[in-house]
Amino acid sequence: MTLVTNSNHYERGLELAEAGKYQEALACIQEHLHTAPDDAQVLNDAGAILYCLGRCDEAINHFVKAKSLQGDSAEIVWNLVEAYLGEGRANEAMQLFDDMEWMGILDADVLNRTANTLLEQDNKGGAIEMLLRSLEIAPDQKILQPMIEAIHSKMPKVAFFCGSDGTRFLNEIAEFTKQRFEVHLFEDQTEEELVEVMKWSDICWFERCTNLAVTASKLPKVCKNIIRLHRYEAYKQWPQEVNWANIDILVTAGSSFVRDALIQRVPGLDESTSIVTIPNGVNLEKFAFTNRRRGKNIAFLANLRMVKNPAFVLQCMQKLHYIDREYRLFFAGEFADAALEQYLKYMVDALDLRDVVFFDPPMAGQEDVSCWLEDKHYIVSTSIIEGQSMGLLEGMACGLKPVIHNFPGADQAFPSEFLFNISEEFCEQILICRYEPQRYRRFVEENYPLQNQLIKINDIFMQLESESVTPDEGRETPDEGRETLCYHPSSIIHRQPYRAKREKKILIR
Repeated sequence: MTLVTNSNHYERGLELAEAGKYQEALACIQEHLHTAPDDAQVLNDAGAILYCLGRCDEAINHFVKAKSLQGDSAEIVWNLVEAYLGEGRANEAMQLFDDMEWMGILDADVLNRTANTLLEQDNKGGAIEMLLRSLEIAPDQKILQPMIEAIHSKMPKVAFFCGSDGTRFLNEIAEFTKQRFEVHLFEDQTEEELVEVMKWSDICWFERCTNLAVTASKLPKVCKNIIRLHRYEAYKQWPQEVNWANIDILVTAGSSFVRDALIQRVPGLDESTSIVTIPNGVNLEKFAFTNRRRGKNIAFLANLRMVKNPAFVLQCMQKLHYIDREYRLFFAGEFADAALEQYLKYMVDALDLRDVVFFDPPMAGQEDVSCWLEDKHYIVSTSIIEGQSMGLLEGMACGLKPVIHNFPGADQAFPSEFLFNISEEFCEQILICRYEPQRYRRFVEENYPLQNQLIKINDIFMQLESESVTPDEGRETPDEGRETLCYHPSSIIHRQPYRAKREKKILIR
């Protein structure tokens, strides 16, 4: 009898809500919740009624509890997002967008209204992220591009400096940043031009801690400065020459051994500047996965210099060749040292590996690397130190099994089962029957996707923007920048667009 009465309370509450009698409806719904406090659907309806009554915090609490009980309900997630947006809590709404996308209910309107809320809160970076995501869903929104450009005009100006070191590790970062900021790329220009570009910039990013970064660090400070240090630079003279008082953030790729070596060489570095770890990322779209069978072609993908320890892999190959003469080793990389080139080619002959070891020309780009890896089965590294080896990660992304010499920090970046210490263990790693291409790809997808790296870099830019950047004279004011994007909070209406199981529902739309 109690259950029937309780059900009647609920049905009566829905009828009253449909009639706009929200206070009476709430009393009925709450009566039902006294005996069924964990009914997710009723909690959702109570939240909608509370929202109609203007009791927004209570409404959100009900939606949050309903979601904790029934997280796969598109209706509940939708309501919670709308309640967050109605209260200006855009950041909390944004945390649910991946769930909404998975459920198939994320649309351009929600993203654009979130962008509008973020602009009202002067969060220009977050607004751009929402508008870019909106364009991915609905590319035909021509009104958004002028809006993005208007926001760009009020964002920090970012300059990337790579000098003569090349842009190989910078291209995708720069392209990502261009969608969000006004960007200038400085390549191997004069010191006078360096000064002018730094004056133009709000944020300067120095790709590599080399002579260019040293020079810039000793100039009068006119902007925020970032240096990204690659592994080998930690062991060179440049970090000791940098004026770290003029550097706001030092970005490293990850190995604690590299960081420890750097701090040991530059005492007090961690007190002079902020050190941020951002692992390298692989553009998985450019490295096609092949679910290949186990084979006998081994790839060594790196420029050939002493730190990569290529002489050791020849010793390993000599032992493997003794066990199985069908295995082949392919080098792809530029010789960085004439003496090393002479030694390696001499040892190939001395170890009788002429028909086993091959030196292919270096690759021009990622597409060439992916093509070169197509007929390979293993990717090997014998480096004496690495941050995260891009060659290893790119090979794994294509489905190659990694075979990695146990350099300091290797166990921080890769599973220990892929590591070896001596040439006999190298042979065991190659000859073992276990070969799982999908697993190697999945490891990169889960741990080193490019998107993770880009998001962390963007977070740094957002942090620096919030600290000090002010709009230039002549740029549009914030109000002018918002004029083309004008949305209003949704109203409460009585309809059920998603996964309805009962006839009467109240949704925030």
